[in-house]
Amino acid sequence: MRIIELEALLDAVDEAELMQELEAAFVRYSAGQAQVMAVGHLGFDARSGDCHVKGAHLAGDDLFAVKFVNSFAAPANGEPGSDGFIILSRAQTGQVVALLRDRGALTDIRTALTGAIVARAIAAEGTRTLGIVGSGKQAQMQAEAIQRHLPMERVLVSARRPDRADALAALLGGEATDLQRLCAEADVIVTATAARAPLIPAAWVRPGTRIIALGADAPGKQELDPAIVASATVVVDSRAQCFDHGEAGWAVRDGLLDPASVIELGELLARRERFPADRTVVVDLTGVAVQDLAIATAVWNRLPD
Repeated sequence: MRIIELEALLDAVDEAELMQELEAAFVRYSAGQAQVMAVGHLGFDARSGDCHVKGAHLAGDDLFAVKFVNSFAAPANGEPGSDGFIILSRAQTGQVVALLRDRGALTDIRTALTGAIVARAIAAEGTRTLGIVGSGKQAQMQAEAIQRHLPMERVLVSARRPDRADALAALLGGEATDLQRLCAEADVIVTATAARAPLIPAAWVRPGTRIIALGADAPGKQELDPAIVASATVVVDSRAQCFDHGEAGWAVRDGLLDPASVIELGELLARRERFPADRTVVVDLTGVAVQDLAIATAVWNRLPD
């Protein structure tokens, strides 16, 4: 078994190749070609922390992956708040071939690039303004990834702490603002917070807005008013996961959303469907283990022997 440290893993990341692999993994997942473990989760509210364990195998592939990742608020001593690793094993023999000690970085990268994939897939013609709700690491990475793949002219940032919104807006070359104005002006909104109650009321969302919701990735988390989800076309990365602990799940449990109306991301990517400009679209991303498999195998295949 090889142990690969973070620096070598980052050197092996090819963004264009990885986005293709992520798209293909979602398509295969929605086509029923994947085994995915039930998500293991531990929550530590006192430190705004989560531990996730996920695993996946795509039919016919030589390798499968199991990921262990912790995501906590960064401690005051300057240590990173994330840590973890991905284990790659052979599907035929069970032999462990590699431990990718990425400290959570590969999860951050695959999440950010998935946001860019989604934004590219759902953005209406004439999309020019990106709204970022949140001020943490993933909020920054989402904004940067989407800006690399869509011609955004403006970036608006809103966060619970105005000083952190100001700092992120300055870093992105954008503007900090209040959440109501962001909702009124942004064409694509990304929510990347750890909220446990809705941040955005339905009355603030104008028709045709495209929302990528990332924060509700574990039980109890919620960023959107369920009425927003109920009135939108809803795309989920995984029906099973999103109905259990995503934004879609809140609306389904309230009887506001018909589960049969929900589109899976892999289905959307396979048929390349485009939505009318006046249709509100909500994409609920809880993080699927095939993403971890895709990035782990892509990086592994690019490492020198």
